[in-house]
Amino acid sequence: MPVEGTLEGAEPQKQSSQPTGLSLEQPACAPGEADCPPDAARRALREVFGFEDFRPGQEAVIEALLGGHHALAVMPTGSGKSLCFQIPALVMDGLTVVVSPLIALMQDQVSALRLAGVAADCINSAKDRSANVAAWRRAAAGRTRLLYMAPERLMTERMLAALARLPVSLFVIDEAHCISQWGPAFRPEYQDLCRLRDIFPGIPIAALTATADEVTRNDIVDKLFGGRAEQFVLGFDRSNIKLAVEMKRNWKRQLGTFIAHHRGESGIVYCLSRRKTEETAAMLAADGVRALPYHAGMTKEDREAHQNAFMTEPGVVIVATIAFGMGIDKADVRYVFHADLPGSIEAYYQELGRAGRDGDPAEAHMLYGLEDIRMRRQFIEDEDSEPDRKRREHRRLDALLGYCEAPACRRVTLLEYFGERIGRCGNCDVCLDPSELVDGTEDARKILSAAYRSGQRFGSAHLIDILRGTRTDKIARFGHDRFPTFGVGAERGKNEWRSLIRQMVATGFLRIDIGGYGGIRITEKGRDLLRGEGEFLYRANTVIVRTPENVRAPAAAGIDPGKPALAGRDTVLLDALKALRLKIARERRVPAYAVFPDRTLIDLVRHRPRTTAEFARINGVGAVKLREFAAPFLAAIADTPAADDSGASHAGQS
Repeated sequence: MPVEGTLEGAEPQKQSSQPTGLSLEQPACAPGEADCPPDAARRALREVFGFEDFRPGQEAVIEALLGGHHALAVMPTGSGKSLCFQIPALVMDGLTVVVSPLIALMQDQVSALRLAGVAADCINSAKDRSANVAAWRRAAAGRTRLLYMAPERLMTERMLAALARLPVSLFVIDEAHCISQWGPAFRPEYQDLCRLRDIFPGIPIAALTATADEVTRNDIVDKLFGGRAEQFVLGFDRSNIKLAVEMKRNWKRQLGTFIAHHRGESGIVYCLSRRKTEETAAMLAADGVRALPYHAGMTKEDREAHQNAFMTEPGVVIVATIAFGMGIDKADVRYVFHADLPGSIEAYYQELGRAGRDGDPAEAHMLYGLEDIRMRRQFIEDEDSEPDRKRREHRRLDALLGYCEAPACRRVTLLEYFGERIGRCGNCDVCLDPSELVDGTEDARKILSAAYRSGQRFGSAHLIDILRGTRTDKIARFGHDRFPTFGVGAERGKNEWRSLIRQMVATGFLRIDIGGYGGIRITEKGRDLLRGEGEFLYRANTVIVRTPENVRAPAAAGIDPGKPALAGRDTVLLDALKALRLKIARERRVPAYAVFPDRTLIDLVRHRPRTTAEFARINGVGAVKLREFAAPFLAAIADTPAADDSGASHAGQS
């Protein structure tokens, strides 16, 4: 049976042409067939998706699936995980079923596949019954190559029985870390997917995720595959992203100072709450920054408008909760700023990975403070889960705090968490501006003494009042002004003591007692220190000012210094192409990046194709997109002169 890209009988999206059939000129194959054409995957990559070569790791995963093997692929955000199953879906005979946790994400992926001429569909609760029935009929009739569903819909007995009557060739579990109770984002409905290998024996299953430590990976392989699967773990290092962590003092001022150094650049600011998201966007907008909020409490129309503005307009800053980011493919995000502590190293890594996908220098800057730690602990305790899971989540948070307080290279600490070992990176705040570790043992014992004598029931503010000798009503009411510790730290300011307490919490000498409403309690390690055993070393609480001296040069960050930067009329053309992309996306009611990702637009600017044949050689231009979009994009390129102010021209081939 030829590989078809058409969705015959499907209702086309409004103002969108129906996908046209494609052929790879080779028979499709069942999983594991020895005579499966070895070059069929590369042909699909080139003809359907418009790429000449695979990215690292993709081809090995594809070969495993085409060979009929189960596969777990752990690949960083932006590394092209989706092609690892989309290519086999086109090459193999039958239906590929994709499990995705987010309706918006699956709908966006379906839209992007349809624009590439691939017969894709989804069944979900956001569509009315008649639309879902029509989608199922297309799949049952063999006119659909990829069918997306949520796990709870797939694992109903009725759906499983219906699928058993179809030639299913591949199951795909996206965001596979949701299966594991060891993972940071466990979803109970995902666990039922572990039945698939028994219900559909002989059909390969692909599990994909961007972040999973070794324990989580092993748990996924054991539960989903019965211990038998090929594992593919790509390197986690994104060396072009400068890593920095700063203790939270005045977060509004710190954010403003950071963004002032990135005027006119696209960035993402992550906040913990919807309210803070709105307030932060308004604050930045008042300062002249094109900042837009994004969170799950907004209307779908407003979210789409803000997302499209971010994707197409230069210098837009999105201020978001974690609701933003999945599936977004914007190459020129120059920074990700965390105004609050993320939930885990996994979440942090996934979020920072949205910066610098073009390979150019980018920054990941995080603020954190004691209140962040208290809130994160509270979220864990409030979660409806077993005690063992809560303990694991506390340990995950401890690992993130260890990263925040890293006395040596941050990238070493971050990558070691995922089992990858590197040398000193030279592109984090600790490497670029190392802080000397200071012996704070005596001050730490003063804090421990104040906490012990006051019954380990009070928060940091009260302990600081004891140490500084501040006579508040609370101090007088409890008689804490009679402690020997009262006033012993008067020479230090409040911010200094807050910093010391934060670092003692982060390094395990103290902990925040959630049941005690945030009271500071002493750990076993802290008790040892109070008895005179061990030492407490801390990093001086200094503000690192971003200057030209500590901004890493592109060549040192592993960037190709020969790649020309966009400037002059190049940026004018890029803006024009983004505006055209947005117009087409709105007409077809799809996300802007589904038309072409930023990488393709940048290639168009650099190479300025003049003919359809030259346009076809641009990365990301497949057969259907060539036919659909070459004419308007070539016209836009022709309307903008190629020479910039320096007289340079960027004609060429991809």
